[in-house]
Amino acid sequence: MPNPPRLRAAALTASAVLLSTVLTGCGDDSQDQDLTAQKLSWKDCPAPSTAEGGGDAPSPLPNGDEWQCATLKAPRDWDEPKGDTIDLALIRAEASGAESNRIGSLIFNFGGPGGSGVTTLPAFGEDYAKLRTRYDLVSFDPRGVGRSAPVECLDDLQLDAYFQQDATPDDATERTKLLDNTKEFNAACEDNSKKVLPHVRTTDAARDMDLMRQVLGDDRLHYFGISYGTELGGVYAHLFPKKVGRAVFDAVVDPTEDSEQGSLGQAKGFQLALDNFAEDCVSKTEDCPIGDTAQDVKNRIAKLLKDLDRTPIPGVGLRKLTQTAATSGIAQSLYSQDFWEYLTEGLEQAYDGDGRVLMLLADSMNGRNEDGTYSNLTAANIAINCADDKARYTEGDVERKLPEFRSASPVFGDYLAWGMVSCTDWAVAGAAGHPDVSAAGSAPILVVGNTGDPATPYEGARKMVDALGAGVGVELTYKGQGHGAYDSKNKCVQGAVNGYLLNGKVPAAGTVCS
Repeated sequence: MPNPPRLRAAALTASAVLLSTVLTGCGDDSQDQDLTAQKLSWKDCPAPSTAEGGGDAPSPLPNGDEWQCATLKAPRDWDEPKGDTIDLALIRAEASGAESNRIGSLIFNFGGPGGSGVTTLPAFGEDYAKLRTRYDLVSFDPRGVGRSAPVECLDDLQLDAYFQQDATPDDATERTKLLDNTKEFNAACEDNSKKVLPHVRTTDAARDMDLMRQVLGDDRLHYFGISYGTELGGVYAHLFPKKVGRAVFDAVVDPTEDSEQGSLGQAKGFQLALDNFAEDCVSKTEDCPIGDTAQDVKNRIAKLLKDLDRTPIPGVGLRKLTQTAATSGIAQSLYSQDFWEYLTEGLEQAYDGDGRVLMLLADSMNGRNEDGTYSNLTAANIAINCADDKARYTEGDVERKLPEFRSASPVFGDYLAWGMVSCTDWAVAGAAGHPDVSAAGSAPILVVGNTGDPATPYEGARKMVDALGAGVGVELTYKGQGHGAYDSKNKCVQGAVNGYLLNGKVPAAGTVCS
């Protein structure tokens, strides 16, 4: 991501971008009717819009059933629920089992913020086939995302240039240029999306989910949140504790941290993942092609990035692989152990002067489609983060913090530290220092932490359990790699999650899967 306060994009979302309809905007009609009484018109899904990532309409499910899409109307401003509305894009796969066994709808948020649930759910629908036996699987583009009143900032050519910039400045000239570019990006967001920017906070999305619950006909919200989706789920539980049904939080955001602490935690998390990648490479029976020892692997990566800062190498088309693009590509590859082979390949090529693989990984992180268009992942990510996070950091704040960030990660420290200036001069004030997820009276929420998670470090799971309150959060630990646990296909994790969502069986607190 381009200087995000945190690298929150879920691996699932970014992968879906890799592997067009008119954008839906804000309505101007005043709504006198009760929006909870609206009826959804489910139809065959169109091809994803450019803002959703483009591509083809979702393929049928394995049993031949079609994915269905609908539009939900929600207040643009929840403080004026009878005022103008926006359209929220929804997708579902109806339950495959007997109607008598159906529990209700299971709503997914795959993270970001900024990820399109309408494109991500069908890309990974087979992974949730067991859950579909008793639930309609439902996801959505949150407000500001995809086809749900999307935030728009720079155009495609401007974004190409934006992602070519040096996001880790070394001197006063480079710092000034980075801050000027950030200011121009933020001004473009205000110019192009002024009506929606004040209304994309996580609290707004949580209220949308409660409206969704009611319109879908469920007494309680059954929910599966991944990455940022755990923060959204926690905020929902705080606002509507009595409406929480069976809920799972996987790849857990630490709700007690401000944006600086979150960025520092990610520096540590991505460095840990890079350490694990290097150890894995040299432990293979065959020689590791990118280093003789784990430290040698990391030293060569550091040297590559330093060399790219001086002299970028050919990337994709006319674009060069810069230091920032390479760092983004490396970070993207650490979201899943399945991507480690691409990181090895990309590094091998880059050492030979070919930056294509690392640049394609960076494109995935940044939401760039194969045809050169961009989804609105980056715009939505920054808009939601800046609307949520109260802190506004200056150049001086970053410079004071750089030693701590560099100590946490020689590779990612500067990148994440300078990302903290993203919300400087943002048009909308941030809501709070950190989200409130206290949820006394909620049903149990299964909180799954992965010890090797780079983007949402493992410690966040325990912090979420504590913040939810006594008797609510139930912690499960997965000793693994990558962002998230359920999609690792670990039988222990999937058995625990399926057992709770399908049968209401809460695993013992402190359960460990490996």
